[in-house]
Amino acid sequence: MHSARHLEMPTPQGGTDGTLPGRMHILGVRVDVIDLPRATSLLSRWAEEGGPHSVFVRDAPSLMLISRDEPLQRLHEHASLVVPDGTPLVWIGRLRGFGGEIGRVAGADLVDAVCAASLETGRTHFFYGGKPGVAGEMAHRLEARYPGLRVAGVHSPPMRAFDPAASFDTDGLAELDLIRKSGADFVWVGISSPKQEAWISRAAPRIGQGVFLGVGAAFDFHSGTIRRAPPWMRDHGLEWLHRLASEPGRLWRRYLLLAPQFLMAAAAEEMGRAIRRIRAKAPTGK
Repeated sequence: MHSARHLEMPTPQGGTDGTLPGRMHILGVRVDVIDLPRATSLLSRWAEEGGPHSVFVRDAPSLMLISRDEPLQRLHEHASLVVPDGTPLVWIGRLRGFGGEIGRVAGADLVDAVCAASLETGRTHFFYGGKPGVAGEMAHRLEARYPGLRVAGVHSPPMRAFDPAASFDTDGLAELDLIRKSGADFVWVGISSPKQEAWISRAAPRIGQGVFLGVGAAFDFHSGTIRRAPPWMRDHGLEWLHRLASEPGRLWRRYLLLAPQFLMAAAAEEMGRAIRRIRAKAPTGK
């Protein structure tokens, strides 16, 4: 994972009308207390308001990496919304007393929910990311699944070296202009993390409209490039195992190193929180 130093930091974009979710911090990284239905409703409202808004999707391994990178932590603080993809993040939220307020918001599920909701509102979608042809195939399959879905455009950018401090080159500026002219209400971004979060943070203010969502692997799932785990595995927090079995060469470090590191660090953090609560409640001696 590359550092996100010198990133252009957008102004926080959430509203102040009390409809935004609460938030918590896990290992210093912001995660919002929200579930899929409320996230879908909030994003639909943001699309009506205009924007721009930025949405990041976090799981346990990526959160572990971000916890070691202060610039990326600050980037998350400035996002409009940071949703809990990983089941362990939901467990921690419930352990902290949020109960049913927090639920898993996987990127692929968010795509489905928002696309379905947009059939009633007529909001449009732009798909930016994936290998050549992936964004187009993703859009084609979603149009077949949701007849009447309005696709404003698709673009699979070429592989570029990731330099968060660099300005947009001529091709990058042309891509921004393509998205801006499409007038898309939702811009789905799948160029891997943290590149997609860095890109969103710089691109959204320049384009000036729309809800930008970094959904990574959702491009592969919805295009059919990679088969997603069956529902029973997702429901029991085992989607990671299916992904590891599907792409062991690429994902072994994420799930065999980073995920256990996260579990140990998060357990230590929660134990520390519990000890502090006990001490705060204990009567003080004279």
